[in-house]
Amino acid sequence: MSMNVRVAGGLFTMAFGLLVGGCAQTASTPTSVASDSAMHTKPTYIGRAQDLYDLTPLYQPDTYRNMDQLYFTRNVARGEQVYPLPQLPNMDVTYEADGSEKNVDDFMRRNRVGGVLIIKDGNVVLEKYGLGSDANTRWTSFSVVKSISSTLVGAAVEQGLIDVQAPITQYVPALAGGAYDGVTVEQVLHMSSGADWNETYRDPTSDRRELFTRQLSNTPGALVEQMSQLESKYEPGTVFKYSTGESHLQSELIHAATGMTTSDYLSDRIWARMGMEQAAYWQLDAQAGQEIGSSGFSATLKDYGRFGQFILNDGVIDGERILPEGWMAKATEVDPASYLAPGKLYGGDYILGYGYQWWLFPTGEQARDQHDGAFEAQGIFGQFVYVNPKENVVAVIWSAWPEPEMDKQEMETYDFIAAAIKALK
Repeated sequence: MSMNVRVAGGLFTMAFGLLVGGCAQTASTPTSVASDSAMHTKPTYIGRAQDLYDLTPLYQPDTYRNMDQLYFTRNVARGEQVYPLPQLPNMDVTYEADGSEKNVDDFMRRNRVGGVLIIKDGNVVLEKYGLGSDANTRWTSFSVVKSISSTLVGAAVEQGLIDVQAPITQYVPALAGGAYDGVTVEQVLHMSSGADWNETYRDPTSDRRELFTRQLSNTPGALVEQMSQLESKYEPGTVFKYSTGESHLQSELIHAATGMTTSDYLSDRIWARMGMEQAAYWQLDAQAGQEIGSSGFSATLKDYGRFGQFILNDGVIDGERILPEGWMAKATEVDPASYLAPGKLYGGDYILGYGYQWWLFPTGEQARDQHDGAFEAQGIFGQFVYVNPKENVVAVIWSAWPEPEMDKQEMETYDFIAAAIKALK
């Protein structure tokens, strides 16, 4: 058992009756990071572990910043040095929404934003917090970690430990005999395995909710077991099917290829080397178990920003190449004719495309204002790590939207970031 594993007291027992009836007010003081203690001295509203996708707005913020009180987690250790992010005065941002001009405070209020960070040329030009969060808050990323996991696959490729053209069953033999036979690592990175999957978050019968139920069962290997039982529906490499389960396989792959826990590998290759300010933590599928490669990662706003800077720096830290040369280009570019191209997903109803677990903005004539060639990590309820190499900008936004996916809020977020980029020119 790793000494970095954190166990929430009373987890997965009927002691959740403490929060019976949906949610209840509780007092909670985490001890994993000393600098966090001051912000958790007041009573907080923390929901039940099993209600994560159905929380009322009142319970979302405290739950999102206290995930280590509800689930088994493992620390991602920081290093001795801190990557500097020089702070400039907060910029003014104005944009149009609903027929009138809005500012930063309006954006945060309208979209229930818990944190917004914009970095330009390595300098912090906007940093603001809401919903009771502050600079020490470690907020859950939901699916933002899918992009972090895929980046770790790239780090293992650089070390010669993974071949993206090899079948994933070569590394995770537990998947053999099901939908993943003959599926390459790259096809998993593209969410194009062909496996049948229902991602609906609030449908208790969906594959996504079964994955969540298995996670709550505290049964080692339960998640990969579910994935091994899926049936193939499409020819691999022909259809995009968004799958949180498929993203989890990245963590299984990393562990199998490196012999390390995924948290320790992240710390060793990126987190400590890059100079993150605080330890992060990562949710597990069981006590001392496997990191959930698709969800459950928590870090501070600025450390998500530092990860964005690592990506903006093409995966190089202090002159050392962590990601293969050309990896980020391959991870964030697709042929315009591809089924993965911007404007092709979901029957053409969505503006973004998909790379190696990164969402891709259109380029050239089809680009949205200020977003030409940008890409992002994205999580439900309004989580974003946005990277724009052309403008040398990283943006991080935490939100607590009342619904998992809200098109209007997503588009307003892109409008806000675009306005900030325009103002920085």
